[in-house]
Amino acid sequence: MTLLVVGISHRSAPVSLLDRLALVDDAAEKLQVDLLASPHVAESLVLSTCNRVEVYAEVSRFHGGVVDVTESLSKATGVPKDELTPHLYVRYEDRAVQHMFEVTSGLDSMVVGEQQIIGQVRSALRSAQDAATAGRSINDLAQAALRVGKRVHQDTGIDRAGASVVSVALHLAAADFGGTLDGRRALVVGAGAMSSLAATQLQRSGVTDIVIANRTFASGQRLAEQVGGRAIELATIHDVLPDVDILVSCTGSTGLVLTHDDVAAARAGVGGELPMVVVDLALPHDTAESITDLDGVRRIDLAALAEVPEASAPEHDVELARAIVADEVRAHLASMAALRVEPIVVSLRARADQVVEAELQRLRLRLPELDDTAATELARSLRRAVSTLMHTPTVRMKELAADPDGARYATALHRLFDLDPEAVAALTAADESAPTGLPADVTASDPSYDDLLGGLS
Repeated sequence: MTLLVVGISHRSAPVSLLDRLALVDDAAEKLQVDLLASPHVAESLVLSTCNRVEVYAEVSRFHGGVVDVTESLSKATGVPKDELTPHLYVRYEDRAVQHMFEVTSGLDSMVVGEQQIIGQVRSALRSAQDAATAGRSINDLAQAALRVGKRVHQDTGIDRAGASVVSVALHLAAADFGGTLDGRRALVVGAGAMSSLAATQLQRSGVTDIVIANRTFASGQRLAEQVGGRAIELATIHDVLPDVDILVSCTGSTGLVLTHDDVAAARAGVGGELPMVVVDLALPHDTAESITDLDGVRRIDLAALAEVPEASAPEHDVELARAIVADEVRAHLASMAALRVEPIVVSLRARADQVVEAELQRLRLRLPELDDTAATELARSLRRAVSTLMHTPTVRMKELAADPDGARYATALHRLFDLDPEAVAALTAADESAPTGLPADVTASDPSYDDLLGGLS
């Protein structure tokens, strides 16, 4: 089996394309399940955020797995494969592990070092567990990534400034109000994790009137109570728009929440005298891009956030975080390799036990006068001697498993001790499923990538 990542993010595609790839409602969960119906996919986890969609999969064949995942992603999003593939990246085995660790640590985020991604990975894992699409490999990978992400944030200052997509967006918005949001009036559309973060930061920034509009009124009311605001029905947002200085929208809607005409009508009595900032953090977009043509209206979306200085963490902390990730990747790969040779180790110990039991049986037949106490002590001594003898080879086998020639050591043990052939067959099958002759990173710019998507298996 081979660990594989096929993904697309703000680093490989424009926000306009990510907009079309957004997996809303239960689309991510459905994609995870549909992937298991593919010929080569054994496990799957889908990570879908405001700036990335990634499929982590355990596949029986690398080339076939890439094709299966890409076709499923195209089907789930409705984006044709020929539009999708130029922006996809593919990573496998050690680079797949490294990628997930970096993503969960915030190193690959639009705002480097942000912590929200840890919660998003945790939610993706929980979804895959609930749907029974995550087996041992994906579970172990995601659990390790969550642990690494926490360690990076604890041991470095990568998030010292507390930056997030929301905080950077609100910092940009404050510039239109003299650098502060103190005393301003805000409307937050949505009541999910991102909207909750926005409402909390608006409150901390001194916003005096916070209105929460959500499709489910009860959820909006709960959030409003937490930030000392008030909740309204989503259908009534036009009633409060004329009085709003800043609007933050982050819903899972597939259509526009606010059109050009909606904002134009709200601004009709205001003109360009008072500024209005619209922060659209949704994918797909909640607001019409054309509202920026209206007098006094500024629109900030995800594309605008990617280039601001606040999106970068201190270089020293980034380097330290990458060093931690590199150490953790090596440790995880060693652990995976040890698990891969476990059948050989178990077979070796089983073989040793067989030899001991055969010898004890022979002694019982040859020495029938041996009393029970002596027989028990003899058996204990013989088992202890064999266990001591087996200890070093089995420990070394697990250590050497991470070596490029680890499988050859395991095969040598099999031949030397005439071990269970099924154990070696399992190891050989795992090695043969791994891709060969390809770089550790395959991206859409590589000539081989089109071949992969052309159906090679």
